[in-house]
Parts: sequence; structure tokens; C-alpha cells
Amino acid sequence: MFYPFATVLLFVVMFWGFHRFYLHGQAYPGRPLTPPIKTLVIIHGVSMTLWMVLLVAQPILIAAKNRKLHMTLGKIGAGLAAIIVICGVAIGIGAARVNPPDLKIDGMLPKPFLTVPLFSILFFGAFVAVGVYFRKRPEIHRAMMLIATLSAIPAAVDRIDTITRLYPTPVVSPLFTVFGPFTGGLMIGGILVVLRCAITRSFDKWLVGAFGALVVLDAVTIQISKTAAWDAIATALTGK
Repeated sequence: MFYPFATVLLFVVMFWGFHRFYLHGQAYPGRPLTPPIKTLVIIHGVSMTLWMVLLVAQPILIAAKNRKLHMTLGKIGAGLAAIIVICGVAIGIGAARVNPPDLKIDGMLPKPFLTVPLFSILFFGAFVAVGVYFRKRPEIHRAMMLIATLSAIPAAVDRIDTITRLYPTPVVSPLFTVFGPFTGGLMIGGILVVLRCAITRSFDKWLVGAFGALVVLDAVTIQISKTAAWDAIATALTGK
């Protein structure tokens, strides 16, 4: 029952982070959705919401021994994941194009920050792909799907002021230096991984390994964002 708990928690985090979108149709921190990418944002938001609903439902179906419906919904989930990746990449690039070049997001200028939405959504797609490939091995499948969602959850976490206020504090600041906007999502992920191992009193090598891979990938992403090579790539992608 750990996975139903974990998925409900991530659903709550997502809704909390994007409550302005759900309740008022606004972007963070209360501004209108950016017109050039408004349609993409809505499609992406609806797709990600449906993904989260499926994420909550799937482990509950397994606990209820309804594997047939679980597998049917899994095919829908794979299609949603593809839509989420395509829209996520387009939104990341589109936002970098329309944002002022001197605008700072979590302390990062638009072109360096572009690594955050692009890489996180690509990591999401990669973990989902691994999970789908190993769909007949539950111990791998469920871990990959959870970590896939954790790879995308920073977008919501960084819109929760209660959490982002922790970033400058002495305890969290060193983590933020290494992981940047991924920090909050990784903190939540770390708590869930520890909780999983504590509840089962065992070492879940697939969950721990996948989370460890995400930690490394996020840290490397922040370093890539600082390079001249990435600046050239971002310039080519955004035309700025």
C-alpha cells in the first residue's frame, strides 16, 4: 500500500503547486497564461492531470487484484506520457522564447533555465519508457513509474511558496546550489524512498537505484546549464 500513499501525496503536491491554474486559470504567481503557448499549456495541464489520476488509480487496482483494468489503463497512460513529453518540450522552448532575456527564474536566466523543463520532461519520458518495457516485472515497473513522476514534480513544487522559502535556509541552501530548481522534488523523493525502505524493512534496489539515477541526472543538468555549449544550443532552439 506504499504506492497508493505515495501517488496520492504526489497528486496533492501537484494540485497545491498548480492550484492557480486549476481554480483561476492562471499561471504562477497569478499572472495570465502566456498567449503564444496558452493552448499548449492547457493541453499539457490536462494531460498531466490525467496522468496523475491514473498514477493514483493504478496501484489501487493492483491492490484490488484488478490486473486487467490496470493493463488497459496502462496503454492509455503510455499515450498520455507521449503527449506530456511533446507538449512539455514545446512549452519549455516557447516560454524561453517569450520571456525577457533578463528575467530570472529560481535565480537562473531563461536560457540556462531551459535545461530544467526540457531535461526533466525527457527524464520523465525515459523512466516511463523503461517502466513500460518492464511492465511484466512489477518490482521494476512500479519503481520507474513513481520516479518518472518525481522527475516532473519539481514544476509543481517550485510553485509552492511554503517549500521554496526553504531554499535560502542554511540547511537547504547547499542542496539548492547543486540541484537548483530540482531541489524540492528531490527532497520529497528522498523522503518517499526512505519511507518505503522503512515500511518494508528491506532495501528496494530498483526504487533506490532509479532515484539515485534521478539525483545524478538532475545535478548534471544544472552543471550543463552553465556551459557555453548549452548557451549555443539554447540560442539555436529559441532564436535568441
